[in-house]
Amino acid sequence: MPDIIHRIAIRAPAAKVYEALATVEGVGGWWTRDAKGRSAPGGTLQFMFHRPDGTELGAMEFEVLELKPEREVRWRCTGGPPEWIGTEVAFRLSREDEQTVIAFGHRGWREVSEFTAHCSMKWATFLLSLRAFVETGKGRPAPDDLKIDTWN
Repeated sequence: MPDIIHRIAIRAPAAKVYEALATVEGVGGWWTRDAKGRSAPGGTLQFMFHRPDGTELGAMEFEVLELKPEREVRWRCTGGPPEWIGTEVAFRLSREDEQTVIAFGHRGWREVSEFTAHCSMKWATFLLSLRAFVETGKGRPAPDDLKIDTWN
């Protein structure tokens, strides 16, 4: 099974990075403003995506699998694009020099496709949004995210 993986370093304490990943409010600051749910193991998170004009692009739902303060956040996709259902998203945190390093993985894709490539690129832009959000207080969550192609 193919996986999407990325690595990014953020100039902030692990606790601050973890807060941006492990809370609904935090995720709303870098991924999509339309985030809701219960961020606790066994909880469900829902994320809606819209264009700047308000047109709905899609929605995803995740079961929260694991929350390890300052170390890991892990979700399983239970709703959204068919290619995402059953995949797992993990953010593993470690400290290196004065930075928090995130080893990101969106694992368990059934096949490689143009959609996988699109999602890989979008995750990269959202991880940069996460870094900006944590370091400066201002991310680029949807609908104000960086547009990369005709699918968003």
